[in-house]
Amino acid sequence: MQGVGQPVLSTLKGASALVNIDARPLMFAFAICGGAATYFSMPFEPVLAHLAGVSALAFAVWILARLWWTSDTAITVVVVVLGLSAGLLAGSLRTRLVEAPVVSIETGPAMVEGWVQEVEPGRKGVRLVIRVHSIAGMSSEDWPEYIRVTHTSRLEVAPGRFVRCWSVLRPPPGPAMPGEYDFRRQAWFEKLGAVGYVQGRCRGGTLGAPADVAGKASLALGAARRNLALQVVEAAGERSGGFAAALVSGDRSFMRPEDAEALRDTGLAHLLAISGLHLSIVGGLVFLLVKRTLVLIEPLALRVAVQKPAAVIALIACLAYLIVSGASVATQRAFIMAAIVFGAVIFDRSAISLRTFAIAMIAVVLLQPESVVTPGFQMSFAATGALIAAYELWRNRRAGEERVLGPVAFSWASIAMTSLVAGLATMPYALFHFDRAAPIGFVANLAAMPVVTFLSAPSAAVAFILAPFGYSEIGLRLFGYSLEMVLAVAHFFSRFSEEAGASDRSMPAASLLLATAALAAFIALRGTLRFTATAALAAACLWGWSMTPRFVAHWSASGDLFVAKPSGGIERLALAKGNSLAPLRFAKAAEATCNEADCEFLTPSGVRITVLKEPDLSVCFVPAGDELVSGCTPDSGTGGLTWTWTEIAGSGGQTVYLDGQTLRVTTTPQCGARPWHPCPAPAVSQAP
Repeated sequence: MQGVGQPVLSTLKGASALVNIDARPLMFAFAICGGAATYFSMPFEPVLAHLAGVSALAFAVWILARLWWTSDTAITVVVVVLGLSAGLLAGSLRTRLVEAPVVSIETGPAMVEGWVQEVEPGRKGVRLVIRVHSIAGMSSEDWPEYIRVTHTSRLEVAPGRFVRCWSVLRPPPGPAMPGEYDFRRQAWFEKLGAVGYVQGRCRGGTLGAPADVAGKASLALGAARRNLALQVVEAAGERSGGFAAALVSGDRSFMRPEDAEALRDTGLAHLLAISGLHLSIVGGLVFLLVKRTLVLIEPLALRVAVQKPAAVIALIACLAYLIVSGASVATQRAFIMAAIVFGAVIFDRSAISLRTFAIAMIAVVLLQPESVVTPGFQMSFAATGALIAAYELWRNRRAGEERVLGPVAFSWASIAMTSLVAGLATMPYALFHFDRAAPIGFVANLAAMPVVTFLSAPSAAVAFILAPFGYSEIGLRLFGYSLEMVLAVAHFFSRFSEEAGASDRSMPAASLLLATAALAAFIALRGTLRFTATAALAAACLWGWSMTPRFVAHWSASGDLFVAKPSGGIERLALAKGNSLAPLRFAKAAEATCNEADCEFLTPSGVRITVLKEPDLSVCFVPAGDELVSGCTPDSGTGGLTWTWTEIAGSGGQTVYLDGQTLRVTTTPQCGARPWHPCPAPAVSQAP
């Protein structure tokens, strides 16, 4: 092995195109992510014993390689294999550890009793996450641990309160179309066993808190977060109170829908997710204030490295913020990263490095492997890794540029570089998951981030400092004024983002893998090899994406027909009333009308769509140049398609693509062999 590995490494060294010095932790981190993603992409549930055996074997080979092999190339290969097997095993173990009952059929109306855990905003009303105490008419062994119900009436209960709700419960819904985000999988790992709606109003009960300590603490925390959100909303002001509450407590239920929409359209929605930006502001401000204060105490400053106690206090502040904000997945990832950074300061290590980035990624995957396939994980670590790599490239030029530009201009240049790098790094994931990007986001971030950095963060720090003295309202009001400026920026730029970034070609998984590989090459490699490999992989990603079939239309089991518009974007035509949900990626589709007996639509790909309402509701798809024989029946030789509403409602939905001149159809998956979406057992008929 040594004879094979050393010439390769010497060649790379001679070309000054070395892999980064943190290559092995990075390779292991990338590999463990790949293993977890592979587990969640498998069409069947692997045997846990087999995965454990493979992981044990890979670990044994790694130990032997460390003891006896001297080839860095061979050891790196073993590290990658170990990471892949560890990711697979972590996913399988996590799936079994969180297993909880899930309702299999629609249940109710039934009386549900439990404790309100969270209050979330929803399109049709607030959503209550309830920790179940009992469900009438259902065996206790079948009670879900948590349910989520939509409450459309005036809400008179708060987190921590015991409630009784007359509710209809259903299994968590699956993806509405191929490639859609799988909510059933998310619900499985949150132990959310049912969703539904409340008939009437949830009313408070007299039962106290749960008997277990963890349950009491969870409900007390939920109540404290709600009270904190109410105080922040009142102090920050009516216009930006909901935004301020979302940033301080993680409670978005007070957020105005139009404000949240504007933030999403302009690429500023990352401000709503309490993640790395917020933890870095909180931890950085506390670290700076404590360090500067301790420096003023001369006897202490002469005997103690003041940055170490400052790092300990900043870490405690980050932990407090994690707890107060609800400890969402994004916040947990950010806290792990912050803990590693401040731990590096305490133990005299490099605080921000690719090694730190790799350790944080490994920790998150081991704790929550399911997050690997979520947009939040992918975009968060993509932006972080790209910024660290870009910072390393820029680090050697910073001192000279700061002298030339001056501190103010240099700060703007830093913000511009951060926005550009983060936007480019996260764009492939936005396109893959949401079929759109926010090209106006770079300019919007450039305008909004100075406000967040120089006004919002200091005013929040003022509120934190004045809170023990009872004057936090002063800082919170200043905080609210600064957030009003951010919202003004978002609403201004949202006017230019209509239909921007939309594409009728969905990014395939292969292109996303190539984009991820390009990003990994930019992070892990050095010298000319870094830019050559990144450019080649990015070009392959774009080429593969350009060869994918073009989206034509999707007829959802919800009854809505979504059609690609010639001007770009998607329009929605409500044809029938179904029992399923419409795809989330088309939530912003423009409304279309069909008042006549039949309607016609022309897509950008040239496909003509005809809707015929009589005698049966039907939709016909005909490629360019072909004709209909009669009604909504295409000529048998044209390759056209036609469906009735009865067929769509029974199939779960159909998606039509144009591949060259041929129409391709993909059926929405209904069930599979994974624990989070098993196929229901066939109904057993009962004798009367």
